[in-house]
Amino acid sequence: MGVLNVTPDSFFDGDSFLDPSRAFDHAQQMVADGADIIDIGGESTRPGSDTVPLDEEISRTIPVITALARKLSVPISIDTRKAEAVRHAIDAGASMVNDISGLRYDPAMAEVIAAAGVPVCVMHMRGAPKNMQMSPAYEALIPEIMDSLRQSIGLALDAGIPVENIIVDPGIGFGKTCNHNLEILDRLEEFTLLSRPLLVGVSRKSFIGRILEDAPPSGRLEGTLASVAVAVYNGANIVRVHDVKEAAKIVRVVDAIRRGTCC
Repeated sequence: MGVLNVTPDSFFDGDSFLDPSRAFDHAQQMVADGADIIDIGGESTRPGSDTVPLDEEISRTIPVITALARKLSVPISIDTRKAEAVRHAIDAGASMVNDISGLRYDPAMAEVIAAAGVPVCVMHMRGAPKNMQMSPAYEALIPEIMDSLRQSIGLALDAGIPVENIIVDPGIGFGKTCNHNLEILDRLEEFTLLSRPLLVGVSRKSFIGRILEDAPPSGRLEGTLASVAVAVYNGANIVRVHDVKEAAKIVRVVDAIRRGTCC
């Protein structure tokens, strides 16, 4: 899954793709580099970020989705917490939803997705982007995340979303400390007990920078690729990345190791 942030303030590529033509070119390049899904977001969810007004989020994402839907051969995902943004995105050509709130932010979200008949990724997040990194604490990290994801799955099923359309994401970097993130990666295989496809996002996140002597986002590529390798080896079905070309090669090799065959 290739990340396409059409925002002025995302932690890594903010302001890079606000121009729809640049966003279009970058998405096409990610597909050429091996992306199977393009995930488009119009609201930064970095730690400490504020909620973006609906109209502004729509104005950022819909022109790009409309242009890409006519050209791309891969699905387009809309990364949003807002049901109305999903309606507009689906009408423009999106065919997947990535909701970091796990269907909890907007009460109408699950029903809108069910009516559209598209897959949804439900993510675990403690709190909201504005406050999620204010001393996050857990008594039992993995069981608590899994219980929360089960609740999100329940919300989806109750709204009429078919179980085969549900993907789960443990939410690395969202309401977790550096050590929490490492534990999730190390124990990722436990999430396969949920019997749903597993999406993991580690791309250039702050826990990698902390390990690498406070490296800025621009200096976290190698750490990202190491984390991608561990995630795939431990059961991730989808990895959400900025650096598609490099990550695609890592995924191919790790997948071959897991399968025990080069072909």
